[in-house]
Amino acid sequence: MNKRASVARTGRPPSQRQLRVGEEIRHSLAKILLREDFLDPDLMGQSITVTEVKISPDMRNATVFVTPLAGDAKIIILALRRASNQLRRQLSSDTRLRHTPNLKFEYDDSFDQAERIDLILSKSRSTNSRQEDGGGNGA
Repeated sequence: MNKRASVARTGRPPSQRQLRVGEEIRHSLAKILLREDFLDPDLMGQSITVTEVKISPDMRNATVFVTPLAGDAKIIILALRRASNQLRRQLSSDTRLRHTPNLKFEYDDSFDQAERIDLILSKSRSTNSRQEDGGGNGA
C-alpha cells in the first residue's frame, strides 16, 4: 500500500509524475464518490474514502485503494468494480489527462492493521503496568 510496495513490484519507486497523477485522480474520484450519482443500489448512500491511487509506469492503469466508512466492504468493492467504467468516464471529464487510466478498486486494510497494532500495544502497556504495580508491592 505504501511506496515500498510499489518499489517491490517494479524495482524502483514511483516517479514524481506517477505520484502527481495519482493524487489528482484520488482527489477527483473523492469528489465523484461524494456526488453519489450511481445506478448501483450497493453504492447509493455509501461514504467511501479514497486513500491512495497507484498509477502504472505507462499511466494506463490505476489501482484505487478505498475504505468504506460503513457497510460491508466486500460488497462495496465489488460494486465499485462494476461501476469502474462509469467512474472512468466521469474521471475523464473531471481531469485533464492525456489518457484516463483503467481503474482497479482494492480495499485499503491499513486502518485495520493500524487498529490491530494499537490493540497489541495497549495490551502490552497494560500488562507491563500490572507487572510494575505487582512487583513494587512485594518488596
